[in-house]
Amino acid sequence: MIGVFDSGSGGLSVLRALVERFPRQAFVYLGDHANAPYGDRRSGEIVALTERGVARLFERGARLVVLGCNTATAVALRTLQRDWLPRSGFAGRNVLGIVAPTVEAATQTPWAVTRPQYPQKNNRETIAVFGTTRTVESGVYVEEIRKRCPHVRVVQQACPALAGAIEAARPRAELEALVATAVAELCTRLESGAPDRALLGCTHFAIVEPLFRRALPARTRLLSQPDAVADSLEDYLARHPAYAEPSGAPGVRLLTTGVVAEAARTAVIFWPGAPPFAALP
Repeated sequence: MIGVFDSGSGGLSVLRALVERFPRQAFVYLGDHANAPYGDRRSGEIVALTERGVARLFERGARLVVLGCNTATAVALRTLQRDWLPRSGFAGRNVLGIVAPTVEAATQTPWAVTRPQYPQKNNRETIAVFGTTRTVESGVYVEEIRKRCPHVRVVQQACPALAGAIEAARPRAELEALVATAVAELCTRLESGAPDRALLGCTHFAIVEPLFRRALPARTRLLSQPDAVADSLEDYLARHPAYAEPSGAPGVRLLTTGVVAEAARTAVIFWPGAPPFAALP
């Protein structure tokens, strides 16, 4: 069983892509709706909440957990992998994030390659990153992209209200205005007026990808994070097949730390026809 953890419902956009890619796999999803959003929380809180969520998925049979949240990945993943997991008592388990697949797709460079290689080392494009406040403040995308493509210019734009507006099912016109404002603010900082590529560094933003596409200049290539994560996991499971071994019937379980009715209401925004949520015991 593979687990997917998110602060709320945004990770369902990633889970949906994984279920479509791996229809014979069993998945369990945990949305920490009781503590969402994570985007404006302190680092220590994010680490503690992520540790607890991953532990709960391990306790329910997951051997591999994907953090379907950019904020949790950017702030907590390294701590979980290096410090928490070795002493957690969950032997043979692992935790992955969604920043690495996104950086791989943006730079066309494997994550294991941390020094510039030809031809990527000569890349001089401008890459835009739209994310939550904490993801932008972490600087993880800037750091990791420049390791592989030192001449690339990475320009970040925080969208502090967008994730909450998406999860609250605000009217399309309101979402369109938030996206347009973010894109305009970023583009005014560029001499060319347009980035060469753009990545949406929040899984909530995948839902409004068409709005970003409309607001961005036509020549800007937009990267799909859910597809990048599915591609990366396919490669990872090919190299670590033990994590893909069936541990039960294929299917999807959705769990929430919050109110089931509220989680179900937001689920359809990210995945129409999603399985029903259940309360985490």
